[in-house]
Amino acid sequence: MISQHITVALEVNGHTTEVSAMADTPLLLILRNDLQLNGPKYGCGLGECGACTVIIDGVAARACVFPLSGAVGRAIVTLEGLGNREAPHPVQQAFIDEQAAQCGYCLNGMIMTAKALLDRNPHPSETEIRQELSANLCRCGTHIEILRAVLRAARQMP
Repeated sequence: MISQHITVALEVNGHTTEVSAMADTPLLLILRNDLQLNGPKYGCGLGECGACTVIIDGVAARACVFPLSGAVGRAIVTLEGLGNREAPHPVQQAFIDEQAAQCGYCLNGMIMTAKALLDRNPHPSETEIRQELSANLCRCGTHIEILRAVLRAARQMP
């Protein structure tokens, strides 16, 4: 089947914007190239590493394998939509406070996955956090700091 070119309105970080691309274009490419949002990273391109994670309608999703056509009419949140330098989201602040980064490449996926988890389960156990984050790859070895950051965020979020 041949993909068709579409022009659609996307709701990203609370703002509606119009984009035009092939229907099967990965959402990640639209976010990074067209909307200049650099939070989600290109890691594997196969939905395996988690670096590209965004939240779509409250659920963590891999933007590298999520087609543009599937994003229409849905609320998309990227790392940039959580907070900023002056007012970071509690999950972002917890990652800063726990120094849960080395290279930082996995952080987008870790933070966005943690945010989606805490939204649906405000007080997860350590086991639940480990299970939720297990599909996000980190090669630097900051796993303990990441776990502590999510636990801290759970304590600090309203």
